[in-house]
Amino acid sequence: MKNTQFAPIKDAYQLVQGAKVKGIKYEEVFELGTYDPNKRGYTIYPFEDGVKFNDFSIIVSEKELKTHYVIEDVNVNIPIIESARQANPLSDLGMAS
Repeated sequence: MKNTQFAPIKDAYQLVQGAKVKGIKYEEVFELGTYDPNKRGYTIYPFEDGVKFNDFSIIVSEKELKTHYVIEDVNVNIPIIESARQANPLSDLGMAS
């Protein structure tokens, strides 16, 4: 995660389950879990060396995420196009419709 670019959180639509967030002042990386409407916050789990630690979690509000955290900068358009191509490899051979 050392060479991963992080960007400011500008919109709640960026806050999706599985996204990586990092504190602005600290180097700890967290993986975003689900939104809990009863607690009015997102569950975040520690994430290190590609491993999410499920035994410890924190509830963080959307406002706090936008103010004190940055999110992994991912270009979401490219994976959608590539996954559509990989979804049906037989279509390249003309065998599937």
